[in-house]
Amino acid sequence: MTVSDGKPRVDDETTTSSTLSLDDGDIHVCEDGPSDAPALLLIHGSASSVRSWDPLVPLLTGAHRVIRIDLLGHGLSGKPAGPSYAVPDQARRAGAALDLLGVEHAIVAGHSSGGAVATALAEQRPGLVTALALVNTGPGMHAFIPSESAGIAASQWPPTDEQLRRFAATAVSRPGYRIPQELLGEVRMMTHHTLAATMQGILDYLEQRALPDRLAVLAKPLLVIFGADDRRWRSSSAADYRVVPGAEVELLPGLGHSPILEDPERTARSLLAFTALHATRAD
Repeated sequence: MTVSDGKPRVDDETTTSSTLSLDDGDIHVCEDGPSDAPALLLIHGSASSVRSWDPLVPLLTGAHRVIRIDLLGHGLSGKPAGPSYAVPDQARRAGAALDLLGVEHAIVAGHSSGGAVATALAEQRPGLVTALALVNTGPGMHAFIPSESAGIAASQWPPTDEQLRRFAATAVSRPGYRIPQELLGEVRMMTHHTLAATMQGILDYLEQRALPDRLAVLAKPLLVIFGADDRRWRSSSAADYRVVPGAEVELLPGLGHSPILEDPERTARSLLAFTALHATRAD
C-alpha cells in the first residue's frame, strides 16, 4: 500500500487531497484542519462522495483533523470491476486509509449507508474507533421506504439529468432546497456495476444483522442524528438505536435524509457537542 503526495484541491485551498493505493484499488482522501487535532473520519453514503460533506467541514475544523474518503467505486476513488463492494470490505479499506495517514484513534461519522460502513469499521477495529455518529442511517431494512425512483437500470447508463433528479428526489425534504448539480454528477462518475454492487452490499449487511444489535455489542459511544422528514428511512426507526447503552438519539424537525446538506449548522452543533466528549487528541 502506498500514498501519493498530497496537494490542495482546486476548489478549496485549505483542503489537502491525496490518493492512497491499497491492494484492491485507489482511495481518494481529503483532509482539513490541524494535523494534531483529534481525528474525525467522515464516510459518505451510497452514490455520493466526499463532496457531500463540503458544507459541514468548515464548521468542524476548529476542533478536528477532518478526514474524508471516497469509498471504492465512488467519487475520485478507483472503480475496478473485480473487488468486493461489500460493507465489511469498504470498512477494511477505510481502516487501511487511516493507518496510512498515521491515525491511531478516530471518531467516525457516517451519513446514510456510510453509517453501516462506520459500524463495520468499529466491529473490525474497536481500538481504532473511539465513538460513532450516524446521520440518517437506517437501522435495518424494515425501516426502508420503497421508492419508484430508487434505481437506474444498466440499460439506462449513463443516466440522464432527469433520471438523476428522480434518483435523488428523496435525498432531501427541506422546502426549496435543491441538491447541487456537482453532487448529482458524482452518480455519473460511478459505473453501473459499482452502484449496483454497493447497493447490494448494504442490503446484505443490514439483512444479516440490524445495526442496533451490532452496536449494542460494541458498547461504543453513539450519536444518532435523523432528519424527522426523511423519505428514505422511517425517522421513527431512530428509536431502535436506544437499545445501545448510552446512545444519544436526536431528531431534527423540518429536515430530510441529508441534514449535512439541508442544515449543516444544526448538524454540526449536534456533532460537535458529541465529539467534544469523546475525542482523542493525536500524540
